[in-house]
Formats: sequence, structure tokens, C-alpha cells
Amino acid sequence: MNVEFVAEPRGIRFRLLCFSQNSEKNWDSGQPCFSRSAPHMPELPEVETMVRGIRPHCQGRRIDAIEFPPCSRKPISVTPDRRSISTLAGQTLTRVDRLGKRAILELDSRSVLVVEPRMTGLLLVTAPPTTEHLRVIWHFRPAAEPHLADELMFWDRRGLGTLSLLTPDQYAGLQQRLGPDALKMTPADWQNRLASTGRPIKVALLDQTIAAGIGNLYASEILHRAGISPRRPAQNLSGPRIEKLNQAVRHVLTEAIRFEGSTLNDGTYRNALNQDGSFQNHHRVYDREGDVCPTCGQTTIRRIVQAQRSTFYCPSCQK
Repeated sequence: MNVEFVAEPRGIRFRLLCFSQNSEKNWDSGQPCFSRSAPHMPELPEVETMVRGIRPHCQGRRIDAIEFPPCSRKPISVTPDRRSISTLAGQTLTRVDRLGKRAILELDSRSVLVVEPRMTGLLLVTAPPTTEHLRVIWHFRPAAEPHLADELMFWDRRGLGTLSLLTPDQYAGLQQRLGPDALKMTPADWQNRLASTGRPIKVALLDQTIAAGIGNLYASEILHRAGISPRRPAQNLSGPRIEKLNQAVRHVLTEAIRFEGSTLNDGTYRNALNQDGSFQNHHRVYDREGDVCPTCGQTTIRRIVQAQRSTFYCPSCQK
């Protein structure tokens, strides 16, 4: 990967030039990919989109084999080990679901496979962007319906994703460590969970023990929609602001799911059919530093750093 620094009226931003053999995406084709922030990690809308995309192909299907293709890239984390997971052949996937930013594949033995995409992981039922980054393939007993895929693939360009086989007790422990799903939170839940932290609300939203599923991109979009400053201490949110926060969480996440997530200029995130999401076309503040705020039409969007992550907001609209 090469990096060029490009001068612009708003300052300097970097251009990534990425090269690979078998992809038409910008990050793999040598074409410039502009970004003013870190690569986007799949959050609740992206993982929910993946899960909805693979569920019709996988739920209720018998696994004939689980393959770990040869891969010369950084290996993904597999727990407890590849051999244990390979022995699951012969079992049936009884449930395909989501837990926060993780995809859940439950087996008829009640064991659970947990897939965490992390930065660049994808769950696909069609040809992957490249073959050299293919990490796991679930081979299913052929379906009678010709439109159903007979393989589920986990693809990960950077190798930061994880695959874990959990017992029912271990899975229950994971659920307990996470907060409620962000889409299921109520105003009372937000009030109770934010009351004990003096951290800025943007930082608190990233804490998966408070609410599961929200990451850096959607935290900025949610707070803008709610009209709340990302600097405001979480415990100081009043009743009306809590209500606005709850409404904004539901609106932004639901809309992002409807548009199948956000595919940014790095081209990393793709849905289960290896297609772009489109919610990036509806972002109001994320990665828009220096642009005029689309809400007030006057103030420019600003970027600050909180907990080592970029935050984008409008200082006029958000108080």
C-alpha cells in the first residue's frame, strides 16, 4: 500500500493507493481512495445486513464440511482451534442472528459459532472480492431450491476478524458482558446506563457494555440527529435529550439497515451478495469536515478526536 498526501483548501488529507490482482474496488485497483478518517469497522447496521443476507441461505441447512482454505495472509483468530470447528460437520444451523457487532450461527447441538468481522470481515454467499483473503467456507448439503447458495464464506482482507465456538454457558456469558442491543434500548435504559459515567456522550456510546452495536461512524450521526454535542458529559443528559437520543438511535440505525449499511471510499464493507451499501449517501456529518452542515446550512462540520477516534459534528446544531 502506498500513501500520498494531497493538499486541499481545507488542509491536507491522505490518499491510499492499494493494489491487488482480482478486484475492481478502489482499495484493490490502484485507483485513489480518499478518506479523512480511519477505515470504517462494521457496526450494527452492517452486521445486521450481513445476517439478513445470509439467513435465507443458511438457516436450517445441514453442514457437510467446514473448510479453512490455505491463506498466506495474517490468520484470523479461531477459538478454540480449527480442528474443533471442523468437527461440526454433520450439524445443522438452526439460527442465524446478530449480537451487537457479531454474527451468530447456532447449531442443533446448542453450541454457537460467533463471527466478529472487526475491520474488514465479510460474510458472503456469492463470489468474494478476492480468493487470497478467503478464511472459512461452510459447505452445505445441496438445497432443492436453485436460488439458494450451497456455501457460506468468511472473507477478511486484514485478518482482524475472529471465529469462536462457544458452549451455551459461554455464549450466555458473552451476552451478559454486553449491554442491551442499541435498537432495543428505551429512554429509561439510556437514562440508567448513562447516569453513572461522566465521559463525553460520544465516548460512552462506543462502550459496548452500555449499549451493543454502535461504533464510531453511527455515534457521530446519531448525536447530530439528536442535536447533542459529542462533548457533553453523558450523565448530564436531561430527560428531553435522553428522549431525543433514543429516537435518533432508532432512526439512524433503522435507516442505515434499510440502505444496507455504509460502504465508504475504501470499499471494504459489502453485503452478503458482495454489493455496496448506500447509507453513506445519507451521512450528515461523518467524514465531512469542512463541509457546510446540511441541517442548519450555515456552520461547517468540525472534526475533533475523542478516545483516539475521529468525531464529526456541527457546533451550531449540537449543544
